[in-house]
Amino acid sequence: MRKLLSCLLIWMVSILLSNAFAEPLVPIRVGVLEFGTVNWELEVIRNQELAKKRGIDLKIIPLASGDASAIALQGDAVDMIVTDWIWVSRQRAEGNPYTFAPFSNVVGSVMVKSDSGIKQLNDLKDKKLGIAGGPSDKSWLLLRAYAQRKLGVDLTRFTQPTYAAPPLLNELAVRGQVDAVLNHWNYAARLEVLGMHSLIGVPEILKGLGIDKPIPILGWVFREEWAAAHSEAVKNFLAASYEAKAMLAKTEPPWEIIRTKMRAENDTVFRALQASFRAGIPICTDPDSLTAVIDTFKILADAGGEKLVGKSKALSVGTFWSGFALPECKTH
Repeated sequence: MRKLLSCLLIWMVSILLSNAFAEPLVPIRVGVLEFGTVNWELEVIRNQELAKKRGIDLKIIPLASGDASAIALQGDAVDMIVTDWIWVSRQRAEGNPYTFAPFSNVVGSVMVKSDSGIKQLNDLKDKKLGIAGGPSDKSWLLLRAYAQRKLGVDLTRFTQPTYAAPPLLNELAVRGQVDAVLNHWNYAARLEVLGMHSLIGVPEILKGLGIDKPIPILGWVFREEWAAAHSEAVKNFLAASYEAKAMLAKTEPPWEIIRTKMRAENDTVFRALQASFRAGIPICTDPDSLTAVIDTFKILADAGGEKLVGKSKALSVGTFWSGFALPECKTH
């Protein structure tokens, strides 16, 4: 009994000493839309302790909207959010040094009913076209640029644009109150399950505009000075992010962890969302990828003007964080 108690005491002391000398976790506050798809990856990171094992104390801060996310980051209420590089470039042009690390390539599509008679973009003439967001939505601006180049038409006059929130647009599409809908990827996946199909997606639009490389649309965004002061922590968080992506890309168990958060109505919707998410995971890059982003910025700036890009006439230097890079794509 004495030996057992001695061993127990030594074990307890060793645990206390190891905890006393352990490096403290570095807190990172991530602001995220309460029901947004970014939560899927964050839940895997949290559940599998992918950040914790890298010395990160992940704090997930739920926010109400995209605008709330930007305000929270600007007000130092959070350290990171997910948004696009257009916003980052605009902020940098105005003297606010935010920077971007790729999160997702996933994009939306123009969805139509199979019996609609709409077979090509030209068939949208005088049709009601629902658009997620407002007139400055990036997918809409790219679609307008594509139509101008390929058809010589201005879609704001060629069609009857209707701007609305993504869930409402899906309802309007199902009821037949719009003839086609340009919606975000997760809503487009749900429409596909309901029998609609993609007339044209953003990758095809970009290719038609001369952009033949996959480019990240959304990314982890944070203040440059904060990243410089916490460089290793930021790199470790991004490593956790990409470990979660790899798990979601290749294995099934993590999907069971997030199934409730996905709010899939049935297994078919679940599988459609899963496939779309996986298709948007950034895997690699090549020397021409940044050129593709710069060219895309110019197209968006020409279409959206100062209302979209502010004072930035070209992609601002430093928009993409130099501390992170995807592996180079194999050319063979």
